[in-house]
Amino acid sequence: MKVMLLAFVSAALIAVLADVALQRAGLSAQDVASGPDVRVD
Repeated sequence: MKVMLLAFVSAALIAVLADVALQRAGLSAQDVASGPDVRVD
């Protein structure tokens, strides 16, 4: 049971860290999909 809980926590931590890293690298979906002719609010 402890191993499963550790796996869930690890997966959540990896997901959050990946999101933060991609946002800082400018690879968010909004930055990638928007161009000069596209207005994203």
